[in-house]
Amino acid sequence: MGLKSAQKKLFPLRGIEGVVRLFEAELQRGEPDLALLSLVLGFVEHFLAVNRVVPVNVPGVRFEPLPGCDPAGPSCFPAVELGLIAALHERFTSQIRGAVDLAAYRRPAEASSRELVKKVSDVIWNSLSRSYHKDRAHIQSLFSLITGTKLDSSGVAFAVVAACQALGLRDVHLALSEDHAWVIFGKNGEETAEVTWHGKGNEDRRGQTVSAGVTERSWLYLKGSYLKCSRNMEVAFMVCSINPSIDLHTDSTELLQLQQKLLWLLYDRGDLEKYPMALGSLADLEDLDPIPGRASPLSILEKAIHSAKQFYNNEHIYPYMFLAGYHYRHGEVRDALGAWAEAAMVMQDYNYFREDEEIYKEFFDVANDVIPTLLKETASTAESTEERTGAQDSQLQSAALSALQDPECFAHLLRFYDGICKWEEGSPTPVLHVGWATYLVQSLSRFDGQVRQKVSIITKEADPQDDDDQSSEDLREGRRRGPRRESKPEEPPLALPKKPGSEPLQRRRSVPGLRGSEREGASQAGSPSPASPLPPPAPPGPVVSFHSEKMKGMKELLAAVKINSSAIKLQLTAQSQVQMKRQKPAPSGDYTLSFMKRQRKSL
Repeated sequence: MGLKSAQKKLFPLRGIEGVVRLFEAELQRGEPDLALLSLVLGFVEHFLAVNRVVPVNVPGVRFEPLPGCDPAGPSCFPAVELGLIAALHERFTSQIRGAVDLAAYRRPAEASSRELVKKVSDVIWNSLSRSYHKDRAHIQSLFSLITGTKLDSSGVAFAVVAACQALGLRDVHLALSEDHAWVIFGKNGEETAEVTWHGKGNEDRRGQTVSAGVTERSWLYLKGSYLKCSRNMEVAFMVCSINPSIDLHTDSTELLQLQQKLLWLLYDRGDLEKYPMALGSLADLEDLDPIPGRASPLSILEKAIHSAKQFYNNEHIYPYMFLAGYHYRHGEVRDALGAWAEAAMVMQDYNYFREDEEIYKEFFDVANDVIPTLLKETASTAESTEERTGAQDSQLQSAALSALQDPECFAHLLRFYDGICKWEEGSPTPVLHVGWATYLVQSLSRFDGQVRQKVSIITKEADPQDDDDQSSEDLREGRRRGPRRESKPEEPPLALPKKPGSEPLQRRRSVPGLRGSEREGASQAGSPSPASPLPPPAPPGPVVSFHSEKMKGMKELLAAVKINSSAIKLQLTAQSQVQMKRQKPAPSGDYTLSFMKRQRKSL
């Protein structure tokens, strides 16, 4: 079955507005044709980003200038003709329907079975070329599949869903984490199935569930807080996948405008309410080229974070990364550091696995490139404006000095590294190495000792482990330092033995110049009784609560007047102590040597 007559009437699609009208009509249907929309976007992207040479001898392909563009250098947009798109659509649907016999598969209660979903993924998988670069750009659409037999990882998952829609399997939908895609099916989408690869390897896990990844608490599967897409959210995923890059330094302005208008169409319909990353992408586009009368990028980013908290248990990282990027571009140092710290606080509850390398790269770049560069530029701005005069220069110097003299900025930096260290604890793969430590010391040294001492650091002991894990108490005792001794509930703090007259002597010293009854009255009024002590005064500066063992061990080093770089590097690159705490004693019949299983340091 080909395109419907209502769909055909919208062709040819001329300019950006023609494509937007097609999407609007499909979204209003309730069951948008994923194959049709993907073919249209792929066609447009191919001739605007992959092959920008205006074709002369290609039938059915012509370019038209966009309305309102500069006459000196007009922007051209390919006109999408019905004949070409209808032929590609027919080829895709006939290929799927000819390869899958629905009568051969059991479908309880009209729901799809795992065997049927696996068969559809086999059809897509076997139609791909055997050797091509899987991470290359512009191979995410069905246009790339039909014309070039190439798809990237997420493109395969989307193609499986589009193929299932062509077969009439309405219960199969796309599931998305922040770096992976698979499908859900069955009643209420309770079943999951891998249909594509992830990362650089081509491990074939098709047909398997994702429950193991959820149980491992890896970021790749978001501990189960992933997007369960509706059809309109799958359209939003398709729009977010538009790649406007022509090369490493140039983007297609036409594709950026198309993506922006399509995202606003979805936003106005409420289809992005449960899609935080799409909201972040829209905010970035608005920050680049704002549309008058629309919501501000900051308000959209706040909505993305609210969506992650409301629908996904605040388990998503990229909403905070989008927010930090916005503040970074606008030179707002404190807010950027705060957003990165929030991202690290979310990250601390995950375990790091090799498949989480994408988010590792994000945090690595932030810690070892972006933050050091930001603080360096801030310090340079403060120094360079000292020799110049003028209102603008003084304003720049004031902003730069306020960032480096702001204890809140230093507190955000500590929270960021505490989240990274906590992420490493208990993970099978180490995170931190000497490269991290070098830039940590560099970033810490940007703040004066007096600024660092204004931040109050408190530590929280880890939750008690099982009774058979005796090593945790020994480690805690070994980490204790001289003057800092925390008492346990069952062990009252040590007190010096009272001598007769010692307490009145202390009172006499504290209130000099008063006589007997006056001293007694003053002591009663000014000094609380031991039975009802007054609460300690609130710290004057920001308070940071450390959760990771490595940052707890650096508490005194961070507040020192002079940075001890060697001690900080040694502490940060040490093996995670919680890993040793969580090791269970080997059973009596197990003769494996635990010290031979020590984690390798990544270089």
